Amino acid sequence: MSFVGLFLSGAVLFLNSLMLTGKAEAKSVGVFNVFVGVIQLIIPFYLILVSGQHHWELYQYAAIFLFGLTYLYVGVTALMGLDGKGLGWFCLWVAVIAVVYTVTAVIHFHDAVGAITWGMWAFLWFLFFLSNSLQMKIDPYLGMVAFIQSWVTLTIPSLLYFLGIWNTPVVHQIWLIVLIISIVYFCIGLFKLRLFVPFVYTEKQ
Repeated sequence: MSFVGLFLSGAVLFLNSLMLTGKAEAKSVGVFNVFVGVIQLIIPFYLILVSGQHHWELYQYAAIFLFGLTYLYVGVTALMGLDGKGLGWFCLWVAVIAVVYTVTAVIHFHDAVGAITWGMWAFLWFLFFLSNSLQMKIDPYLGMVAFIQSWVTLTIPSLLYFLGIWNTPVVHQIWLIVLIISIVYFCIGLFKLRLFVPFVYTEKQ
């Protein structure tokens, strides 16, 4: 996926995390979701048209659609005040696709950082499914996960790429540690959520 797309995704996910934690108004954030969502639909269409149509090229460009469609769906849902269950089921579908990208990053590309990143995104999309379709009371936790991922999987890697140091072995080793620490933190938060909020898996009132 293009690092420019990752950079924009970082901004959207950051705002969405603030919306989930009640620090930003939904319709205001929805406007930015729609804006970036449209951009991330137009760009891959263009890239596919001018590409050599090799299956790995299409594989990479298709990933951009996953983000673009999600942001567009979130934005329209927020702006129009729609029920979020459809969005949640879509996020479940995307989460499954993200698992495929995770496995491919390991088996074909031998990319540990890429695999962990895709795995974290799959987890995030799955949380959106739990919150929207199953109406689970996990928005504070979901917002925390989204906030951290907006920086460690999107914004900072993009900035490091723009600075020309992302592909260096040292940075990759450091970032592997950063991602693992983030996952451990997510697991601790999930454990606390289940331990201290016994009805987390019940439907929202």
